[in-house]
Amino acid sequence: MQHPLSLYNTLTRQKAPFEPLNAPFVGVYLCGPTVYNEAHVGNARGPVVFDVLTRYLRFLGYTVRYVRNITDVGHLEGDADEGEDKIGKIARARKVEPMEVAEGYTNLYQSHVEALGCLPPDITPRASGHIIEQIQMIEEIIRNGFAYEVNGSVYFDVPAYNAAGRGYGKLSNRVVEELLAGSRDNLAGQEEKRSPLDFALWKRADERHIMRWPSPWSDGFPGWHLECSAMSRKYLGDEFDIHGGGLDLMFPHHECEIAQSQACNHPTNEARVWMHNNMITVNGQKMSKSVGNFITISQLFEGTNTTLAQAYSPMTARFFLLQAHYRSTVDITDEGLQAARKGYRKLMNGLRLLDKLNEASLSSEVIKARTVQPMTEGQAPDTTKGDAELRKLVADCFAGLNDDLNTAKAIASLFNLLRKLNGFFANLTTLATVSAAALQEATEAYRTLVTDILGLVDEPRAKAEDLLRLTLEFYQEAKVTKAYDKVDQIRAALKEQGIVVKDTKAGIDWAYSED
Repeated sequence: MQHPLSLYNTLTRQKAPFEPLNAPFVGVYLCGPTVYNEAHVGNARGPVVFDVLTRYLRFLGYTVRYVRNITDVGHLEGDADEGEDKIGKIARARKVEPMEVAEGYTNLYQSHVEALGCLPPDITPRASGHIIEQIQMIEEIIRNGFAYEVNGSVYFDVPAYNAAGRGYGKLSNRVVEELLAGSRDNLAGQEEKRSPLDFALWKRADERHIMRWPSPWSDGFPGWHLECSAMSRKYLGDEFDIHGGGLDLMFPHHECEIAQSQACNHPTNEARVWMHNNMITVNGQKMSKSVGNFITISQLFEGTNTTLAQAYSPMTARFFLLQAHYRSTVDITDEGLQAARKGYRKLMNGLRLLDKLNEASLSSEVIKARTVQPMTEGQAPDTTKGDAELRKLVADCFAGLNDDLNTAKAIASLFNLLRKLNGFFANLTTLATVSAAALQEATEAYRTLVTDILGLVDEPRAKAEDLLRLTLEFYQEAKVTKAYDKVDQIRAALKEQGIVVKDTKAGIDWAYSED
């Protein structure tokens, strides 16, 4: 399969043509959330980015298996190897079962990413459902000399792994000696470890820990880093194509994943391509509860956070996230979200034009305009130049996606294409400068890019079309009877709802307000 898609690989720090291990099959794994509380807006970026990636890979003809996990055990406070399980702590405070906490927040998270237009993954594995696989992996690592047991807990031996030439730190571009030097002052709670860089594969559960499973070493629970290595291996194999996650997971989580996989006698880096989406800030500051700018996805949709002046719809949020390249920081502001809403509405208005343009292109008026062009007898109208320009606008959109999934470039090119289509609609006779076939290609590409690849769809409004049709009938009647005060009232009322009335030669129509 030949195509120009290139992706940036964090592991190599280079952009290279994407070449699947076993085309046409592609395996994609995305680190999902730890479901101990409601997801914040930063948790939305990864699912949206990798939703577009999987959509585009499928558009290119690949058969994709997309796996996004749920962490429901093993993630301790402070992302460390000591302390209480995040989910267990909430369960203890609420006096409920830990899985009740996990289930509630999992359902909420999945409803949010669905609202954001993300297609469901092919597999959504949970850490608690793969304890057997994690224990088996620990046993392999111990047999290979890269882990040790102390008092019922098992730790990965980073110095031994590094001494074997495996290169701990290669993903995050860190040096073991420098990591050691920086960790000697923070040894609290690490007495069991041979090295402060070692990390837990299995922890013996103390009296505080509600969630626990039997193992060859103790009743306990798996370390946080282990689950993704075990689950990706089960569903995608020892080596697969793409592993994704937020930039904050690169170290230590993803670094440890590679080490665990290689320690099981697999000379691979777990995934061929490691992709990391960048972080989200709020009004130029890192999002933090202590700063007071922590925004959950629900608060974004409902407008219940004082950091923002109003609510923003899921599609506005999706468009906002896709306006930036995934490796760039995104700064959440009211101004940025309002601009995104305007841009999203422009693209939706463009979708409403497509069928009208194709129909107009075959109208007798446009056909006649084509035939009056200077040409020799029996020769078809020359639309070569117009067709080439139109196809170039389409090609530019795909060029952006092929350049490391640069949705920012793709959207900018989409607006260039939309500008051309709007120009045709404003003066239908200009459709004579392009062939009906080229126009059909352009409108189909626009629809495919917007809805099928970028995943932007018209948000449902209860009986909106019927209500609009009825309102526009009243508007038409008021115009005919010259009740201009009624005309103005209807226009103003619709404008408040984000709708503008358009009086055209073809009749009365409506569009989303782009103000």
